Amino acid sequence: MADVHEVTRIRPLAFHAAGGTEDWRVLGEGACAFFRTGSFGAGARLVGALGEALDGVGEADVDLRPEGVTVRLVEVGEEYYGLTGRHVELARLVSATARGLGAVADPEGLQTVQVTVDALDVPAVVAFWRALLGYRDRSGSPEDLIDPARRGAPFYFQQMDAPRPQRNRVHVDVWVPHDLAEARITAAIAAGGRLVTDEHAPNHWVLADPEGNEACVGAAGAAG
Repeated sequence: MADVHEVTRIRPLAFHAAGGTEDWRVLGEGACAFFRTGSFGAGARLVGALGEALDGVGEADVDLRPEGVTVRLVEVGEEYYGLTGRHVELARLVSATARGLGAVADPEGLQTVQVTVDALDVPAVVAFWRALLGYRDRSGSPEDLIDPARRGAPFYFQQMDAPRPQRNRVHVDVWVPHDLAEARITAAIAAGGRLVTDEHAPNHWVLADPEGNEACVGAAGAAG
């Protein structure tokens, strides 16, 4: 087996071209595979087996659901976010472990979502969403924000050429613990946002970034 600690950067095409990666698909957040297990218990056993197989050789993001297990491989560093040579061997190891337990790879079970925001002043808008979401900059890409816990959808900020005066028809709902909502709102406003309405507080508030893109901050459990 090749050195699983190899950190040479590779492109998605090279990952897919490598033998033994047929179960995997490179999506926006790394190389992903979904293994159908048939039950929550079988999925839990696969997660345990993956923990043993990867211990000391590599790491993965693992999501257990009743219908199966999703595994994601991505390098998250200060200077690089993406695929490396070691992920090829880790993918093969994960697939072999899953096959050993009878779990079947199903690429149709894979999907990631990215939210794209058009902006005139990208740095100002990014600052608002960074504070509101509790996200951080994606390595090497100041127009991208990612969830440090790698659970929430990434946000991408796209330069636009002219303002659009109409009210936007899509907004983002951000759910946070009820006892942290006001601190998150304060941070977002300090980062250049504004309060649109607190009519429904403490259940939810509506904020807007410096260019009017709206977000609702939900705090389930704060009242009612």
